Amino acid sequence: MNEKTGRLRRAPEGFLSRQDLALMQQQAPAERRRFLRGAFAAASAALATGALRAQANPVPAEGGDPQILNLPPHALSLGQPVALEGYGKPSKYESNLQRRQSPGLTQTRQASVSFAPLQGLFGIVTPSGLHFERHHQGWWDIDPSTHRLMVNGSDEKMLKRAMVFTMDELMRLPSVSRFHFIECGANTGMEWGNVAVPTVQYSHGMLSCSEFTGVRLIDVLEMCGVDLRRARFVLAEGADGSAMTRTIPMELVRSGQVLLAYGQNGEMLRPENGYPLRLVVPGVQGVSWVKYLRRIEVGDQPWASKDENIHYIDLMPDGLHRQYTSIQEVKSVITTPSGGQVLLDKGFYNISGLAWSGRGKIAKVDVSVDGGRNWRAARLETPVLDRCLTRFNLDWVWAGQATLVMSRATDDTGHVQPNYAQLRAVRGRRSIYHNNAIQTWLVQESGEVKNVQLS
Repeated sequence: MNEKTGRLRRAPEGFLSRQDLALMQQQAPAERRRFLRGAFAAASAALATGALRAQANPVPAEGGDPQILNLPPHALSLGQPVALEGYGKPSKYESNLQRRQSPGLTQTRQASVSFAPLQGLFGIVTPSGLHFERHHQGWWDIDPSTHRLMVNGSDEKMLKRAMVFTMDELMRLPSVSRFHFIECGANTGMEWGNVAVPTVQYSHGMLSCSEFTGVRLIDVLEMCGVDLRRARFVLAEGADGSAMTRTIPMELVRSGQVLLAYGQNGEMLRPENGYPLRLVVPGVQGVSWVKYLRRIEVGDQPWASKDENIHYIDLMPDGLHRQYTSIQEVKSVITTPSGGQVLLDKGFYNISGLAWSGRGKIAKVDVSVDGGRNWRAARLETPVLDRCLTRFNLDWVWAGQATLVMSRATDDTGHVQPNYAQLRAVRGRRSIYHNNAIQTWLVQESGEVKNVQLS
């Protein structure tokens, strides 16, 4: 490779304090947006100062690099004792990479969202400690020895026998492990009307991907003697105070996709992610992945619960609402370069991002660096799995000009990610959920990357 490799300055992550968030909650939406832009600009300036300090110790043009010639302390003495930390933690130099609470999105911290830092992650797996959160009444750390899962039918003939399972009983059953993405239905929801947030963490960060381990729900239902000729839906109920209940179509359960999961990324679920038991419904919006799962009911019709009647419904341009639109459609986003980052040099860059579809596997991802006039096929990193994040990459040489960078994913069912004009022609501008439009980043001549939308 002959081109000089360009350097990238990271986006400011924690640009809002708790005091800032409290102040934003008292403001009108327009004032919140102005406040957000001002806070982000200040954080960017502070990060620029830090970046300049980092560049103040360059490799000498002539002579040896002192970082090579002079042995550092860690090469001259003993390190920390083995197993000093019973549970490993990230390096102190990576402490700024955190999930962040949504800026002014909700009135209480218990019924709120935290966003995963997509711009700082590699591959497809989200570390459990950085997995995005969505809670409707806060999270709990539940004693697994007292937790129970009840399975019953909507009438006496739906199941031959209702059963109650302890966690030990569930964990003795044959298990499976699968990699799947989970995305909140409201991910990118703030962008429906216009550009609302500066970085990919806040625009697309209600998205994560993990290896989940658990028992297939169909196996448990068959233990209970389910009548598969009559059963058309199941109701999943959580144990937290929000009384979260969601209807799941039986065809998903019968396919073996739906899991009663207790494991995540090789260990037990984290409390924020539903410990000790949650539902995994691949390809379906995250609200249906009920956390702290305590009951499954089998029935022959949808339940129309509160979170299906007045929440998680799609407002259409004619004023009607669509219900039970749970599938997360094909979508992608470039994470590098992305909003808030700065390209410091002309030269070679690796464009990288994530693609996913609730209908199957990613078939291809096209990338444009000229606002959609021309597209190039990106490389898909393996593995490419069903209803899982797929990492893509594309070589790019930046000559220092202003340019618009975007990605467009296609899944193996033939669905193609739409642009905003195509999506709004069907859905309008007043929706909240299921925004899978193409994301555009403007790389300015200065190297600064901004969130923009093309009409």
